[in-house]
Amino acid sequence: MATVGPAQELAPVKAARRQAVGLRRPTLSGSVAWIVLVVVAAVVVVPIAYAVLGGFKSNGQLVADPVSPIPNPWVFSNYGDVLFGRHAGAFWREVANSLIVAAIAVSVTVSLSCLAAFAFARIVFRGREAIYTLFVLGLLFPFAVAILPLYILIRQLGLTGSLIGLALPEAAFSLPLSIVILRPFFRSIPAELEDAARMDGCSTFGFFWRILLPLARPALATVSVLAMVLTWNQFVLPLVLLNGADQWTLPLGTMNFSTQMGQDQARLLAYTVMSIIPAICFYVIAERQLVGGLTSGAVKG
Repeated sequence: MATVGPAQELAPVKAARRQAVGLRRPTLSGSVAWIVLVVVAAVVVVPIAYAVLGGFKSNGQLVADPVSPIPNPWVFSNYGDVLFGRHAGAFWREVANSLIVAAIAVSVTVSLSCLAAFAFARIVFRGREAIYTLFVLGLLFPFAVAILPLYILIRQLGLTGSLIGLALPEAAFSLPLSIVILRPFFRSIPAELEDAARMDGCSTFGFFWRILLPLARPALATVSVLAMVLTWNQFVLPLVLLNGADQWTLPLGTMNFSTQMGQDQARLLAYTVMSIIPAICFYVIAERQLVGGLTSGAVKG
């Protein structure tokens, strides 16, 4: 009987190790993708980092050395003035107005888009696809074209100069995209699950409320984040529909601050950075569910 030497015993191990090393070796396409990701990340991160660090500089530092990213010395009074100083009253009032508008708009968007997407996905009725196509075409509707008729409609309803009169149109503009996202997610749920729920005495709305919505949590997070970002960054609608400075949202407040403090670039950078932090915090909280809603379905049949 032939004996197996140590070299022969280790041969399969060495082969497996070489194969693993080969799998880890970067390919050309992987290297290109990595470079593209780094470039995209730099394009996104560098301006934000410059604004954040610029808020810790003085105007003299920004003028003398605008390229240097590190403040020398660090100036904390810019952020302190925005949060606690003479501009704090206006800033926190605008934050509150933006949060109120965003809360109303996101609640209306999520509620109505869930009901509409459920009807388009799970209920068969005449004209369903035609109506759904109208919502899809809403994605192509130019926003600027609707400003004048929208203003007339809001004025006839007596909602001009009110935060709810601003939140409702913003929710309406978020509905088409939300329905387009939610409908495929709802359709991916197997019909057997709905049949089992009906056998247990669950109604159509009961299936929607007790089973479908909990399963659709990632998609709901996606819709909420997108509606939040769209509402938070909205500038034209608040400019047209709101009357006084006490109703301004953060985009309008930032514009007014830049007009008043145009020469104080450091404090303007601090004001701008603080105005985007709430939206970033909301995204970070919902990031895990957002990624799941964009990359996977609800239930695999």
